[in-house]
Amino acid sequence: MKFSLAVLPGDGIGPDVTAEALKVLRVVAEKFGHQFDFEYGLVGGIAIDHSGEALTEDTLKMCQQAQAVLLGAVGGPKWDDPQAKVRPEDGLLALRKSLGLFANLRPVKVFPMLVNSTNLKPEVIEGVDFIFVRELTGGLYFGEPKKQWRTPQGRRAVDSMAYSEQEIERIVRVGFELARTRSKKLISVDKANVLESSRLWRQVAVEVAEDYPDIELEHMLVDACAMRLIQNPKYLDVLVTENTFGDILTDEASMLAGSMGMLPSASLAGVPREGVAIFGLYEPIHGSAPRHAGQNDSNPIATILSVAMMLRYSLDLPEEAGTVEKAVEEVLDEGYRTYDIMSEGKTKVGTREMGELIARKVRGK
Repeated sequence: MKFSLAVLPGDGIGPDVTAEALKVLRVVAEKFGHQFDFEYGLVGGIAIDHSGEALTEDTLKMCQQAQAVLLGAVGGPKWDDPQAKVRPEDGLLALRKSLGLFANLRPVKVFPMLVNSTNLKPEVIEGVDFIFVRELTGGLYFGEPKKQWRTPQGRRAVDSMAYSEQEIERIVRVGFELARTRSKKLISVDKANVLESSRLWRQVAVEVAEDYPDIELEHMLVDACAMRLIQNPKYLDVLVTENTFGDILTDEASMLAGSMGMLPSASLAGVPREGVAIFGLYEPIHGSAPRHAGQNDSNPIATILSVAMMLRYSLDLPEEAGTVEKAVEEVLDEGYRTYDIMSEGKTKVGTREMGELIARKVRGK
């Protein structure tokens, strides 16, 4: 089969980890008889340097014409001026909005061989395997008014958390559909004791639940969820939440897996269902880590696992996705580690070496 993919390496370590994910993807093509056509574009800081824009119309059009998008990372100190009119993150937010990527899936899985790679007790995190469904195109990051101004009493600023019932309904439905494929339990995370937007969120979640009588719905306040992530993460399975809460909670959850370098993500333009290919953008949850750019020491596993999610959700190739995921687990089981998940007695490897090891496993060698 032939597939058209847009590749946006981005800034910092983005090009480094993206190269290894593409290395693995090429082996998948070779092994399963597919053809992946890659078209490259600029986004983020590097796009600002070349064009003055974080996302150009040409790059956006390229992404719109592809079947899926692979993104490395954006941003860095070079462009981190609070007064700047254009910031690298503007490109990422514009991509999400323009491509209709409202559902962000962030799985958190603790590999058995990495239970000693975190600051938590092994018995707390052993067997942890849950997934966040984060709303991605609404809330504080997009709400209006959003501004900063001066008053006689000093400077003021405002950001607005705004949601419509339609926005809430579609993201909650993603959560219910995923719950049907797992333990049939959905936790909806909000702050309904304080925020009106969260009260609407809870109301809509209850209404949508009527369409899913086979799914148990639980409501959890965001602060309680933050505690539960550390106290008893094995209790969690599928969680759905709004944009800002999801951003913060998933970064916290990354520490359960040992490193942000282990966690992939998928941003989808539809509700995932078996046998249906959905347009999506795939990226690791980590940042650009510019100090590590070109140093061959970054962990490419999150990006490689993001490719596995791409194979599953946007290309409808579940067998190929499973092959990549199994390859990652086998390499870790053999004791290979990048610096961020390194522990005593293991073999430390670089970015390119880790990518090659996983590619070889996919190839079957």
